[in-house]
Amino acid sequence: MTTLSKERLPLPPGSLGIPIVGEMISYLRDPGRFIEQRQQRYGTIFKTHLFGQKTVVLIGAEASRFLFANEGKVLAMTNPLSFEVLLGAGSIGMKTGIFHQNLRKQLAQAFQPRALAGYLCTMAEITRSYLHKWESLGTLTWYPELKKYTLDVASKLLVGVDAASDENLEKVYETWAQGLLSIPIRFPRSKFDRAVHAREQLLTRIDQMIHQRQQNPSSQQDVLGILLQARDEQGNHLSLEEVKDNVLGLLVAGHETLTSALTSLCLLLAQHPEVLQAARAEQEQLRFIESLTQEDLKRMTYLEQVLKEVLRVIPPVVRSGDRKVLESCEFGGYLIPKGWNVFYQIQETHQDSNVYTEPERFDPQRFAPERAEDKKFSYIPFGGGIRECLGKEFARLEMKLFAALLIREYEWELLPGQNIERILLPFSRPYDGLKVKFWRRSQGN
Repeated sequence: MTTLSKERLPLPPGSLGIPIVGEMISYLRDPGRFIEQRQQRYGTIFKTHLFGQKTVVLIGAEASRFLFANEGKVLAMTNPLSFEVLLGAGSIGMKTGIFHQNLRKQLAQAFQPRALAGYLCTMAEITRSYLHKWESLGTLTWYPELKKYTLDVASKLLVGVDAASDENLEKVYETWAQGLLSIPIRFPRSKFDRAVHAREQLLTRIDQMIHQRQQNPSSQQDVLGILLQARDEQGNHLSLEEVKDNVLGLLVAGHETLTSALTSLCLLLAQHPEVLQAARAEQEQLRFIESLTQEDLKRMTYLEQVLKEVLRVIPPVVRSGDRKVLESCEFGGYLIPKGWNVFYQIQETHQDSNVYTEPERFDPQRFAPERAEDKKFSYIPFGGGIRECLGKEFARLEMKLFAALLIREYEWELLPGQNIERILLPFSRPYDGLKVKFWRRSQGN
């Protein structure tokens, strides 16, 4: 299609809201309702004005196919200024084109099957320690506890630090992470200012660890060690700035989204005891010994379906990152103008009744081989294309190990009187954090 004919296409339906502000107030008040109302009114493609940008919202398998196919061509990842400052210029999230591709190949070395196998023992040890802790508590609010758990796993396996015994590290990390979606204006004690200071503290800490590794090389199996040794096809290694920025990026990616996913797992299993019972029956049938291997985990086929369904029903990230439109293009018969932003909705794509039978139901059997409802581009909890989540297999490993140990040995029930409606941004989580009673299963149950 020529540029001239493109320009004759209509813009997608929708509203740009009021000048400057656009529709931000409505969106931030209730993102889920905002998208739902506009999808009902306009369909699976519509225009709006968010975060200071004219934006096109896309929903559905064809939308994700379109975006993945055009990534790096007519569309390019764009990030809020707060992300650019707090993640750093060396982070893979800031890279585009060949720079992104080359960096991704080097970072991927930390998530190869051999590396993942080396993480399993540490992951299991930390998981068991937290399960014992929660058993002793008896009642707990699970979301903040799972946040500590996933930060401990990520810290240990990324940089070899025991976050559970370093409360200051946890506080500094939280201050930094809370600034990622803050207004990027620095004035003393603002959320963004405190986050910038926290970033400096974290980088200093990583600097110290790198220096220790260089002075005393070891065979320690963590992501930092792998990144320091990583080489591309020409033998080039990552700069220290790239190593530090990407360790921070992986820390938030491997911590916040997993906290959300595991909280959703615990909630949905509590709400669907028949699914929990079926998953538990599989564990009892397999009769694995105390120490689980990757091969053991692969045999848990029903549990794999459960986890896939959790991520379909409640994806941790409900929308993709924004892409800047580099050249005017067409989708669905509409013009997407140069200079606008585009993003696709993960949550609504997962609710497509043309793909999923009764999509509102929690039904792990939809992923059984005989049904196989996870069609390409319709199941996208980890995104896709050249920017698919780099740590996808790390996340799947941690989720499966956690779920296996949890359902095998423990019981839990939701405490009454709590609000389990979801807050969607920046990561999906229950409003009251998921309050539960937690106890060890008695023998013979």
